Amino acid sequence: MGFSQALSGVNAAAQQLDVIGNNISNSQTKGFKSGSVQFSDVFANSAVGLGTRVSGVLQDFSTGSLEATGRNLDVAISGDGFLRFQQEGEVGYSRNGQLTLTSDGFLENAQGAQLMGYGLADATNVNSGVVVGGQPQVLNIPAADMPARATGTGTGTQSGINILLNLDATTVADDTSTATLYNSLDAKNSESTDAADQASIDYNYSTSLGVFDSQGAQHNATLYFQKTGENTWTARTALDGVLTPNDPALSLAFDSSGKLFSIGEGGATTPITDPNFDWPELSFTAAADGAGQLGAGVDNIVTTFNMAGSTQFSNDSTVKSLAQDGYASGALVGISFADDGSVVGSYANEKTVNLGQIALATFRNPEGLSPSGGNLFAATADSGNELLGIAGTGTLGSIESETLEASNVDLTQELVNLIIAQRSYQANTNSIRTQSEVMDQVAQLR
Repeated sequence: MGFSQALSGVNAAAQQLDVIGNNISNSQTKGFKSGSVQFSDVFANSAVGLGTRVSGVLQDFSTGSLEATGRNLDVAISGDGFLRFQQEGEVGYSRNGQLTLTSDGFLENAQGAQLMGYGLADATNVNSGVVVGGQPQVLNIPAADMPARATGTGTGTQSGINILLNLDATTVADDTSTATLYNSLDAKNSESTDAADQASIDYNYSTSLGVFDSQGAQHNATLYFQKTGENTWTARTALDGVLTPNDPALSLAFDSSGKLFSIGEGGATTPITDPNFDWPELSFTAAADGAGQLGAGVDNIVTTFNMAGSTQFSNDSTVKSLAQDGYASGALVGISFADDGSVVGSYANEKTVNLGQIALATFRNPEGLSPSGGNLFAATADSGNELLGIAGTGTLGSIESETLEASNVDLTQELVNLIIAQRSYQANTNSIRTQSEVMDQVAQLR
């Protein structure tokens, strides 16, 4: 009579208790994946089995509940995929997105593993754009300021100055106001009262906006609109009280339905619907001797002046929208994460730009991953090679910011499993005791 069957049961139950205890102890570990024990029976060409053994510990990779934290550096994956980390040259994979930003710009977890993804084309230029593809690298958030952008140097349909307004069709052409402007910055700086240094212009309506030079300094541009006849207006501009050298002024024409028909210099009549039409340009000049509107040391501001959609209706003259594409420089004030894993930098000039993108990894057999501690898993031959991608593409889930994935441990079920494992352990020890008593009885036979 042997003790092997019962002893194997004790060992298997002990390992099961270890796994259950590990699950319970990690019930509050973010991104933790619970384990379960798989048993198999043991036979050796005999009619009676030789007991049991633990054939493996299976990880449950089902998604835990997502919990909002309100912390901008917390991320979770809603769906499949793993965050990719690097620590001491080794790559690991995790569902725990509790990150911190180090003083040198790395995104790390509590164990010092650094988040990986795709970075900027030029690490010294925050506007250089993220290069997606290739081998992921450790993400580094540059501390450099966002450089200033002069008005008129942007790209896209919203570049330059864009104004949408209505000019009052009932305006009487002779019912004007007068603005006295300087013709040169020298005259303005010297506070000259010489009439030769000043110009008086008539206008019926005016509005202002800020524009930026190449060093990010803001200047006040004022637009003056004067009605000159039926459905015709002129537009002139001044910068910081200095008249812009637009000579002749811009001419605006509206059709009988009140829609903008044409705009250009010197009474130009090219319709804005013409395929060859280009919106006119405004120029604000700089000069080394200080004679320009912008002074010395900066570039001229040359910007398109887009009035698409503007009208002349019998309503009050008013601006519907007014925008320009320039801005001042700005320091980095914080980062956040978009659904696709983009690392979005927010700057003091109220602008945002993508500073990187998180790379996600998935595996054909995630249950083949090997736990390596520190909330990380390591790839194995059983898991297969990693498949890299961007959040929200293919089978990969999306990134949830200010959110963490809770442990998927079902604490109630684990406590039930604990009772069952304890009973199994106790039953096997009772089997050993019974067999020991039987052996004692045999030894007492005479």
